[in-house]
Amino acid sequence: MRIINCNVNGIRSATNKGFWDWFAEQNADILCLQELKAHAHQIPDQAKPDGYHCHYHFAQKPGYSGVALYSRQKPDAVHIGLAAMDADADWQDMDAEGRFVQADFGNLSVISVYFPSGSSSAVRQAVKMTFLERFLPLMQRLKEAGREIIVCGDMNIAHQRIDLKNWRGNQKNSGFLPEERAWFSRWLDSGFVDVFRHLEPESETYSWWSNRGQARNNDVGWRIDYHVCSEKMAAKAVSASVLDRHRRFSDHAPIIADFS
Repeated sequence: MRIINCNVNGIRSATNKGFWDWFAEQNADILCLQELKAHAHQIPDQAKPDGYHCHYHFAQKPGYSGVALYSRQKPDAVHIGLAAMDADADWQDMDAEGRFVQADFGNLSVISVYFPSGSSSAVRQAVKMTFLERFLPLMQRLKEAGREIIVCGDMNIAHQRIDLKNWRGNQKNSGFLPEERAWFSRWLDSGFVDVFRHLEPESETYSWWSNRGQARNNDVGWRIDYHVCSEKMAAKAVSASVLDRHRRFSDHAPIIADFS
C-alpha cells in the first residue's frame, strides 16, 4: 500500500505545474492533499483521476485551506470535518476552514488533515494551540476504539532539531515553539509513530521551504509534513521518502510511505 501526502498550495496551481502527470506514475493507493485553495466547481478535471474515489473538505473562505483524500478502494465510510468525528469538542471554527477528511477501510482509518499555522499573528498561534489540544483526545479515542490509524498532513510543526535547518534561530517562531514540540511528543508517546523518522532516524530531510531568498535551492527547509501512524501500522511501513526538492509542484514536496 502506497500513500502519498502533499500540501499543494493551490490545487489549480499544482495541476498547472504537472502534479497529476507525476502522480499518474506513482502507483499510489491513497493520496492526501492539503491547502486546495478551491471550491468544488474549481477543481480541475485532471485533478479527478480515473480509478480514484475523491472526497473533499472545502473551506468557506474562497481561495483558502481545504483538504482532499483520494483512494483506489471505495471507503466503507467517509467523515468530512472534525465535528463528524468528535461530539465532545466544538469544531465549528476549524470545520469552517476545511481541515479534515477521514476515510475508513475496515479497521483502518486514513486521515488527511491540515493543522493551522500560527506564523501570521499571536491570535492565530492561539487558535493553533487550541486546535492541538482538541485534536489529541480525538486521536486517542480512535485508537482506544481499536482502530488502526494513518494520519497524513501538513502539521506545521518541526518536531525535532533535525527537522529544520536553522533550528537555533527558530526557537521562538511558530512551528518550532517548545510547547508545539512538547505537544507532538505527547502525541507520539500516546501510541503513535512518525513513520519517516522511525525509518530514517538520522536523515536531515525537509518537506517545506520558504519562498524567500534561495531557501529551496540551498535546502534551508523544514520537515512539517508527516505520516503519523498507530504503532501496528507503523510496524508495517517499509519505506518513507520525500520527493526531490527540485520537482516544484508547490512550496512543499510530496511525501511517500509504503506499507507491507
